Amino acid sequence: MTPASAPADSGAPQRFPVVVVGAGPAGLTVGNILRAASVDCLVLETETREFIEQRPRAGVIEEWAVRGLEKRGLAGNLLDRAELHTACEFRFDGERYRFPYGELTGSHHFVYPQPLLVTDLVREYADVRGGHIRFGVRDVRIHDLGTDRPWVSYTCPETGERQVVHCDFVAGCDGARGVSRASLPPERVRIARHDYGIGWLALLAEAPPSADCVLFGCHARGFAGQMPRSPEVTRYYLQCPPGDDVENWPHERVWSELRERLGAAGVPPPAEGRLIEKHVLDMHDYVVEPMVHGRLFLAGDAAHLVAPIAAKGMNLALHDAFLLGDALVARLTSGDDSGLDGYAQACLRRVWDYQEFSQWLSEVYHGTAAGDPFRAGTTLARLRRLFTSPAAAAAFAEQYLGTAARY
Repeated sequence: MTPASAPADSGAPQRFPVVVVGAGPAGLTVGNILRAASVDCLVLETETREFIEQRPRAGVIEEWAVRGLEKRGLAGNLLDRAELHTACEFRFDGERYRFPYGELTGSHHFVYPQPLLVTDLVREYADVRGGHIRFGVRDVRIHDLGTDRPWVSYTCPETGERQVVHCDFVAGCDGARGVSRASLPPERVRIARHDYGIGWLALLAEAPPSADCVLFGCHARGFAGQMPRSPEVTRYYLQCPPGDDVENWPHERVWSELRERLGAAGVPPPAEGRLIEKHVLDMHDYVVEPMVHGRLFLAGDAAHLVAPIAAKGMNLALHDAFLLGDALVARLTSGDDSGLDGYAQACLRRVWDYQEFSQWLSEVYHGTAAGDPFRAGTTLARLRRLFTSPAAAAAFAEQYLGTAARY
């Protein structure tokens, strides 16, 4: 299917069956699915290509999501280069407890930093499948969503002129602060939000990981986490007050707290290195309902946010993209509306399942630092149960890997 369109930014109105707003994992996956079916689309991104290919983000991808990418011809580099993780390790009460979820389930995680995935998806969409994409656009606006003739306008970064694109559908994949969510009528939107009342200091260190798996330190001084990204780079998290200033966390304090909170009998301290990223995340979740308004379909962080507590955000974005891309192809190539009609409901089942697990895991991570002896005691009971009860271990492994949510 080829649109009757003018050349990009010619000044004349253009037409594409689908306009995708946002070139993150969700938007690029939707675009690639459409192009594989010979459905043309236009992806609009406010940042440059260089920026999105380098922006540090998530790195843990669940196996079902990788298989979904593989099915659509989007996982070649990932399968060649990703690290496989089959275990994680909890550290509490001065001891280490390895949790071999691969042995329990036969499944594993892939560790593949989001910038690498985005680079792969951009190359496949723009350079291989010939998809249209505009980087650095400004002032994107979405119009007439309640009609069957929506249109999108934006300012061209080179000329400063307004451009108009007519379409049949808009895929809103531009995150929490993007225009897509803002285009929903406020009187028709419900945003369910949960604030944890804690912050995480997010760190990226030029240092090798101190273990071959993800580490969770549950400590009276606060949570600490280690998430390997590569043999040379490691992601760390430290619990801190919400809204804390990164200037309160100089190099020496960071590494002192990591040594304390991740310490356990018989293990080496984390290897120190230069901190190349440091910012504070206020832990919160939200879910936007409805995810659909007229011809606008939200996906990824535009529709829901899961705090990085359970490493679920990018996986949910990919789940949305698989469903939305396939549904748009069915509608535009064969007139089948069933996928679009059931899109929001199918997404939200997994979204709420992951939100519930994130809340449960937050108590495991943070309960010992709550300053409440009762919460600390129940948190340690939960942790011990993971390593003494096969049923508890199996339930945790399913949720941690996303294999329990078979939708």
